[in-house]
Amino acid sequence: MTLWTFVLGLVCISAALCAVMAAAWLAWRSSKNSGWVDTIWTFGLGLVGFCSAVVVKPLNLQGGVVAAMAAIWSLRLGLHIAYRTRGISDDPRYARLIRNWGADASRQMFWLLQKQAVVSIPLGLSMWLAANGPGSAPQRAIAILVFAVAVVGEAVADEQLRRFRRDPANKSRICDVGMWRLSRHPNYFFEWLGWLSYPVLAIDLSGHDLFGFLALAAPLCMYWLLVYVSGIPPLEEHMLASRGNAFRNYQMSTNVFFPGPSKAVPVPPKASTGG
Repeated sequence: MTLWTFVLGLVCISAALCAVMAAAWLAWRSSKNSGWVDTIWTFGLGLVGFCSAVVVKPLNLQGGVVAAMAAIWSLRLGLHIAYRTRGISDDPRYARLIRNWGADASRQMFWLLQKQAVVSIPLGLSMWLAANGPGSAPQRAIAILVFAVAVVGEAVADEQLRRFRRDPANKSRICDVGMWRLSRHPNYFFEWLGWLSYPVLAIDLSGHDLFGFLALAAPLCMYWLLVYVSGIPPLEEHMLASRGNAFRNYQMSTNVFFPGPSKAVPVPPKASTGG
């Protein structure tokens, strides 16, 4: 890949993602439900990845694999978020920001979503770089395995949470069953894992094309977003406000991101009655 080809691809992917998030802003304006933002982001990013893979000339097995991965990821996650959004009036993460912005909410929301488009550029870029990768059969096999584990794992975690919430007896309880006993956010973990598959496809181990190493920015970016920015922090803030001590105990007993065994929650000593 030449520098000119890389710059051209970067510009096209950036422009496409900015257009996607402008569409997400319009959807929020018309529906007043910010939950549709993530739905459109997922479908839009998947479409950008799919298109960037199929424009590889000539279209080969590598491009076909990346296109299929982008489509599968986007359709599964996008439909899941869309189904969830139909049952809510707003996304609490965005709703709090919108309330704080007051009369300036429309403008602030537009620029927030454009910032999300910029942050998403490494994700779209990684899919395009993967489609232009070296095409090694072992690399494809490893990438497909990682991707399959990620998609299935995230789907199972989402289904476990959906079934838990559907039971009226669990209305005010914390989901700590199945994968949710191993991680407070197993769906986020598997989402991050899936983005590791693209650097596997993109990196040229012979060292002839160094652009593929830039695909490592995708899992790094996704980890940063999920763990420190728009994923775990606002969600856990909402859960603490709505579940209180029950969620604090869950925080003490369960890993935040990477799955692992549960930890015992220390029992506070009983107050002395004197005598």
